[in-house]
Amino acid sequence: MAKEKVILAYSGGLDTTAIIPWLKENFDYEVVCVCVDCGQAEELDGLEERAKSCGAEKLYILDVTDEFADEYIVPCVQAHAVYENKYLLGTSMARPLIAKKLVEIARKEGAAAICHGATGKGNDQIRFELGIKALAPDLKIIAAWRNDKWTMDSRESEIEYCKAHGIHLPFSADSSYSRDRNLWHISHEGLELEDPGNEPNFDHLLVLGVTPEKAPDEGEYVTISFEKGVPTAVNGEKMKVSDVIRKLNELGGKHGIGIVDIVENRVVGMKSRGVYETPGGTILYEAHQQLEELILDRETTKTKLDMGNLFAQIVYEGKWFTPLREAVQAFVESTQKYVTGEVKFKLYKGNIIKAGETSPYSLYNESIASFTTGDLYDHHDAEGFINLFGLASKVRGMKHQELNG
Repeated sequence: MAKEKVILAYSGGLDTTAIIPWLKENFDYEVVCVCVDCGQAEELDGLEERAKSCGAEKLYILDVTDEFADEYIVPCVQAHAVYENKYLLGTSMARPLIAKKLVEIARKEGAAAICHGATGKGNDQIRFELGIKALAPDLKIIAAWRNDKWTMDSRESEIEYCKAHGIHLPFSADSSYSRDRNLWHISHEGLELEDPGNEPNFDHLLVLGVTPEKAPDEGEYVTISFEKGVPTAVNGEKMKVSDVIRKLNELGGKHGIGIVDIVENRVVGMKSRGVYETPGGTILYEAHQQLEELILDRETTKTKLDMGNLFAQIVYEGKWFTPLREAVQAFVESTQKYVTGEVKFKLYKGNIIKAGETSPYSLYNESIASFTTGDLYDHHDAEGFINLFGLASKVRGMKHQELNG
């Protein structure tokens, strides 16, 4: 009788490497590894050989970079979704797509379960499992770090476990940052960052760019074009969204853009400290918001700010595959119909400095806004408006004056 199959969310790191023999030993599963490539770059080198040497029957490497950019990153940019006013959701927005692909391969392979290596302290366990439950409620989920059969509690013990199973890997017991990388960002946790009182060792830590102090002394002008809220070109060169992000990562990293040190509130209730590099994403968020300044009316802008915060919370908490996410995204998309135009700015030592923005749908009217009186606005009209707008304040003031007479 053929063994049941389990799909393992595989990164090639130490945790998921140790999980392969652990699954075979404790559950007698046939292990099928799935690495979902959201833009991890060189981290994917040598994965197939490593997975099979550890006992995996098969490895899928799925390049979903364009899908990630078009269907997950763009909605977050359009919503201006920022968690706790700082975090641009780099890890959060990738997890539902990974869960979706794990389910697709599970169906293709006829698997009985999906396994992940996210810890019991983090957000990713929630994001993976909510996605799997929404898309495949019949599949069993194995969370290795929460399983009673998982006895490893450190990097050293995982290495020893692998050695005991004849697996010799290029991992050392030396301490290093815990990182997550994709097209959008790279996150860093651990080492000196575990104490919020410590300054980050940026020379040791940064991967995508440099600190503002080490950025060039000359600023650089950049122009981004948008069509209906979607970035379409950098400096006049048309390109797909994923390439826009790659180009902006290069430029932003060069000029020290998008380095954020955060103590955030995880979904599970604890605080965690991390440093995030999001050079291209920081530029893209700023450019998109600058263009919206010209186009969205006051009330839509006000409501969209609330929706953006809600969208960020939804994504952070792993609730992508929910009616609420679909509804909020539908509202945001309705605001993007006229978000078309160009934004120009200068990158200089960690700063994104405005240098002009244009749109055929701009609501900015120089005749109205100018200090010079124009035909469309009579200063005298403001008097009646202020009388009505301030009526409640005046009535309250009169009552206080009467009582305190």
